[in-house]
Amino acid sequence: MSAEHIHLKGITWNHSRGFVPMAATAQRFAELHPHVSISWEKRSLQQFADESIQQLAERFDLLVIDHPWAGFAARTGSILPLNEHLPAAFLADQQANTVGHSYESYGFSGHQWALPIDAATPVAASRPDLLARHGLSVPKTFEELLQLADRGLVAFALIPIDTLMSFYMFCCSLGEDPCQREDEVVSEAVGVQALQMFRELARKVDPACFQRNPIQVYEAMTQTDELAYCPFAYGYSNYARRGYARQLLHFHDLVALQPGGTPMRSTLGGTGLAISAKCQHVEVAAKYAEFVASPGCQQTLYFDNGGQPGHLAAWQAEHPNQQSHDYFRATLPTLQRAFLRPRYHGHMFFQDHAGEPVRQYLMHGGDERALLQQLNQLYRESRQMQAAEPQAATAEQR
Repeated sequence: MSAEHIHLKGITWNHSRGFVPMAATAQRFAELHPHVSISWEKRSLQQFADESIQQLAERFDLLVIDHPWAGFAARTGSILPLNEHLPAAFLADQQANTVGHSYESYGFSGHQWALPIDAATPVAASRPDLLARHGLSVPKTFEELLQLADRGLVAFALIPIDTLMSFYMFCCSLGEDPCQREDEVVSEAVGVQALQMFRELARKVDPACFQRNPIQVYEAMTQTDELAYCPFAYGYSNYARRGYARQLLHFHDLVALQPGGTPMRSTLGGTGLAISAKCQHVEVAAKYAEFVASPGCQQTLYFDNGGQPGHLAAWQAEHPNQQSHDYFRATLPTLQRAFLRPRYHGHMFFQDHAGEPVRQYLMHGGDERALLQQLNQLYRESRQMQAAEPQAATAEQR
């Protein structure tokens, strides 16, 4: 008697890094388990942002999520704690082979809410051919970056969410991680300095950057011959692979604020694979999640189909690095020190609303202290949500 046919539905984001590896792993898993089929749907970054994981979990069995949802997930019970459905030895390997804080980022309230199948943080990118054409090298310090920007060769993402993540980066790099206190995002002294440095750089780039996310920055760098360097944007190893885009990008660690200093600390991104609490076939879904996150799949099938692995073995393996001009080796130090942003229930409200005021300041200037007070008010509101009833929030998927 043949086994009952099981069909699972998943939702991910619309990029070769987000969709293709999920489709490829689903196909292979179905070949290995003929009674199972898995279909993946995709949404644009903005479409994914407009619907919370609680709403998506009503309609999908598998979800690719952003780690700041961890606190929301723990509060609402919309996805399953994977530590109750996956082998302890497997999770121990995942934790031991985390890329930076990637594994930890999906842990909250004593449970693991997703597997870190994808690791990312803002890193630097360059067009080596254009730098060579201009007789220039990759900048090492913030001052060298400003000089390169003066020549019109620099671009980076300045839509609200990326602006906020970069503001966090400047604060971290100045020595103070944001959102560590209950009533203040960052101290006034560090906040003012971070904003001023950020605006000094932002004033030197094409205003088109204020409408671009990281993907659009990389497309502009590869489809034209005008932009030679991006100092920080969430990394996409696809653009370092021959044949993906018109021109190759090479990726690097970040600049240092001062000569001889340590490179800047960016804000961790990446994605995790979660299982809906509404899933009717949890055992099969868990086996698929284990398959996708396994070190063997991560450094071969997952990577070969456009994925950006979340397992450390894949970042250190020869094959992914050979195929991506050492993307993973070059940027692993950036990942290992990246800042883990807050994940408490309510922080999604702050993340969704705080980027635009910073973006307006970067475009038009203003009173840094007044802006910090505005951010602090939003932050306090988000903190108060921890005591309120669960509610939907929005986020932009990385």
